[in-house]
Amino acid sequence: MVATVAVLSDVHGVLPVLEAVLAEPEVRGADLLVVTGDHASGPQPCGVLDRLLAEGDRLRLVQGNADRELVALRRGQHVDVPDEVTPWAAQQLTEAHVTLLAGLPHPWVVDVDGFGPVVFCHGSPRRDDEILLVDSPLQRWSEAFAGLSTEHRTVVCGHTHMPFARLVDRRLVVNAGSIGMPYGRAGGSWALLHDGGVSLRHTSIDVEATVDAVVAQSEYPLRRSWAEEYIRAAHSDAAALAAFTPPGDRR
Repeated sequence: MVATVAVLSDVHGVLPVLEAVLAEPEVRGADLLVVTGDHASGPQPCGVLDRLLAEGDRLRLVQGNADRELVALRRGQHVDVPDEVTPWAAQQLTEAHVTLLAGLPHPWVVDVDGFGPVVFCHGSPRRDDEILLVDSPLQRWSEAFAGLSTEHRTVVCGHTHMPFARLVDRRLVVNAGSIGMPYGRAGGSWALLHDGGVSLRHTSIDVEATVDAVVAQSEYPLRRSWAEEYIRAAHSDAAALAAFTPPGDRR
């Protein structure tokens, strides 16, 4: 059982923000560092994976839908991807990176002091690409959690790039937000599980310097426009919620 867990998610191949978050004292001091998916699909895929692996034995990576897609693309499978950076990122990976991503678990469970067995996933415990929002109806949550044991009282997810913590019929759900593609405000969002409670945290960045660093360090042909859109958090959380909410859930 571990006492303190730092949770990151959706790094999406953005190394400078990842480094800023990893430098936070509470992240450095955590017993366990869990990253809940979508690690490398972005402008600096190899640098991000290598930096994460440098955390050693305390690191646990969970597979996200973008990680699964990178592996499929590298293995010659057809994948419908919504952007241009994912196919590019797939071709940058080494075979060791592909093997790593292919072998990642989803979901992954560990006992955390004060929480019991915590389920770490990307979209939901049953599907890495399932969209669950802070205001999703309880029926949608119930369906997504149908396969969980009654002992699983805490679920930590990612995928939607917006941080929140809420109760869902007596079960605590935490979304750490996004490191590399945040919606709502620039910088890296993350979470800390400690002393039986959850803290949502945010690491501010120098946006101009971060955009310049990604442009200087990446070889992705569209890196400037990508950084301008995502590192600046051009999309608000309100716009993201409107885009991600299924028609039947809209009020």
